[in-house]
Amino acid sequence: MSEIAVRIEKAVKRYGPLTALDGLDLTVNSGVFLGLLGPNGAGKSTTMRLLTGQTRADHGTVEVFRHRLPEASRRVRALTAVVPQHDDLDAELTVRENLEVFVRLAGLPRQRYRQAVDAALAAVHLTDRSRTRVERLSGGMRRRLLLARGIVSSPRLLLLDEPTVGLDPQIRQTLWDVIGELRATGTTVVMSTHYIEEAERLADEVAVMFAGRLIARGTPSALLHRHAGCQAAEYRGDVRRQAQVTQAAEQAGLHSRRTGLSVSVLRAETMPSEVLEELGPPDVLRPTTLEDVFVALTGELFS
Repeated sequence: MSEIAVRIEKAVKRYGPLTALDGLDLTVNSGVFLGLLGPNGAGKSTTMRLLTGQTRADHGTVEVFRHRLPEASRRVRALTAVVPQHDDLDAELTVRENLEVFVRLAGLPRQRYRQAVDAALAAVHLTDRSRTRVERLSGGMRRRLLLARGIVSSPRLLLLDEPTVGLDPQIRQTLWDVIGELRATGTTVVMSTHYIEEAERLADEVAVMFAGRLIARGTPSALLHRHAGCQAAEYRGDVRRQAQVTQAAEQAGLHSRRTGLSVSVLRAETMPSEVLEELGPPDVLRPTTLEDVFVALTGELFS
């Protein structure tokens, strides 16, 4: 049986009248790359803060490798590393100096400093920038350095909190490649994101959060099969046409969703012949996505 890396049971967290977590249950086995997917306000960042000891649950249990938080915060910090949303690097230091400071704080043996820093720089493809001051790095390189800082101490649990938020698609793609390579290391990874493709591409399993709760979990392919089917049929048109498609889908027991000027009917491969005859061939027949899953589950779109 796999060791449990993360165990959250019935966690509740409120900020005044706002309930950020509403009885959250989440278990992550060691070595799993889990994507926490959900819109802004779903409770992803609060979950991350619970796991780092930055905040306490009002009720419930939070454990990392059987160490309970917040009581064992110091021990958990020694096992965990975080790649935050916001850049908190020391801009006046070089790339290498930022990592050297961090390995000292992480408590690694002195004889391992150089090897650990060299390995982290190589992993994020920044070896040739090791003597460059951080203030001279591009935004994408700074994000890679944040990732290097996260892995330099060889943590057992790595938390990625919206690691590519705000980056342009090309830089995001580069960072995905780097993060993807972490899967081979055996490190347990929990990554919060609201980018659909990020979760589909990187995670072994995806946990969909909404309103402080876990509403679905599984591999991306299993979630698609269970909640959205294989294909979505998109029909374009004016408001009247959209209403017609929505009504026909509802009568056939199929989920539909608005996508711009189109209505997408999920599980298009199961559409009855009479519905196809009424609506005609779709303008686009496409594979379903995790965003379709989310809308099918909650009726809401990602922001």
